[in-house]
Amino acid sequence: MTEQIYTYRDPSFNINQAYHYTLLMQIDAVSFSYAITYNSQLIAWGTNCSLSELSNPQELAEELSATYKKVVIGLPANGFSLLPTPLFSKEQIPNYGRLLDVKPDERVLAQVLDDQNFIIYKVDEKIISALQRFDLDDTVYLNKGWITSVAKNSPQNQDLYLHTENGKAEFLYYKDSKIRLYNNFDFTTEDDLAYYAAFITEELNLDAHDIHLKLSGNIKPEDKYSSRLADFFPDIVFYDPQILELPEQIPSQQILTLAALSLCGSLEVL
Repeated sequence: MTEQIYTYRDPSFNINQAYHYTLLMQIDAVSFSYAITYNSQLIAWGTNCSLSELSNPQELAEELSATYKKVVIGLPANGFSLLPTPLFSKEQIPNYGRLLDVKPDERVLAQVLDDQNFIIYKVDEKIISALQRFDLDDTVYLNKGWITSVAKNSPQNQDLYLHTENGKAEFLYYKDSKIRLYNNFDFTTEDDLAYYAAFITEELNLDAHDIHLKLSGNIKPEDKYSSRLADFFPDIVFYDPQILELPEQIPSQQILTLAALSLCGSLEVL
């Protein structure tokens, strides 16, 4: 079944003014979403666009051909690893790729994730090929923006962040203001999600009753996923950073991953 497509245009949007705008793109396996912003205001948005639009734009010809002040493209990863910055070496990237079991149709990218870590990740070559009209220097690991937003939120040692989107659960934990754990898992049921949350908690030697579990993404208050998590984690709150100025009809959680890409500054692709 085809995913529902959402589009939005602010009355002030003018593609001829694109050199004042920022283009954000969230790439998935078979589609992409985009946002165009002016300062911190969302002025254009589209979801579930075909990847073919990237290499041969039809409906989005003007939007994808314009010259923007800034472009940030979030790429999905088939696998990743974090490496402390002092241990990173550009010459060793092929060896890092071996640890990720890179297939012939995948590309390894390495980028600064934060002040302490590089992220090494692999991306489908077909996605890289679809982005030929763009500069790879404008790409980042898809969830770098979300991770950056959490870091700006001053996470405490008892805060465990869980973001869900497209059937994937992203877990992020900081200890003493440094990433202690970041991992993701595919899930389909509420029991899957609860299992992974409990597993992560045990791996961190934390007590579920002491944790502030901070949810974001597709999970909603009192849905079957948050209700199941509440069976194990008595302290659940919803993490909802206000990154962009949005119209009332667009829920901030629906656009969180995409909006958070605006927090990604200097980009480095190796």
